[in-house]
Amino acid sequence: MNKTVTNAKEAIQGIQNGMTLMVGGFGLCGIPENSIQALFESEIKQLTVISNNCGVDDFGLGILLKNHQIKKMISSYVGENKTFEKQFLDGSLEVELNPQGTLAERIRAGGAGIPGFYTPTGVGTLIAEGKETKEFNGRVYILERALTADFAIVKAWKGDKAGNLIYRKTARNFNPMMATAGKITIAEVEELVEIGELDPDQIHTPGIYVQRIFQGENYEKRIERRTVS
Repeated sequence: MNKTVTNAKEAIQGIQNGMTLMVGGFGLCGIPENSIQALFESEIKQLTVISNNCGVDDFGLGILLKNHQIKKMISSYVGENKTFEKQFLDGSLEVELNPQGTLAERIRAGGAGIPGFYTPTGVGTLIAEGKETKEFNGRVYILERALTADFAIVKAWKGDKAGNLIYRKTARNFNPMMATAGKITIAEVEELVEIGELDPDQIHTPGIYVQRIFQGENYEKRIERRTVS
């Protein structure tokens, strides 16, 4: 089954105001740059975005934030984004911060059809407020609920026209689990190949999870903070 679309603009068709999106990446590593730009140009607003962080002020998800297209972030890190900080402090952005492992597991659970799980992370902190607790073997755990999204937008290194994906090194990060947790998953790839060209043993995300795929272009792959000796 050929799942290819022409470009990012076509791939994001159907995303509407007020929807919940999962967006892959860790900082600026492995982010779907073309799809984010298409969302920016679309002027779609009131989005709830689930992502590790919100990019930087002028790149990645930061451009949606700066354009006031995001109403809520569900993330684990504020990052190097002054706009994020400002909007959170002035009340224009709702933020749900999660411990990073908890965020990853909430997404993985959502993709696996598991509605919730117990974790000791956050017990006795603000994270636990209002959440159900349970004791297992003498230790207290809190109930965390799974996350799903209307659309998941991920970035891969290679993909085929059936939607099978291979990620490259640390750019894998949150992308594979998010690909399983969206009602519709959009994959942008650096190299799009014919069905059968990928080694089945190397595939990280099977095409059954992906509904749309396209080959991106002009990737900047910025470094969030360059450290030199």
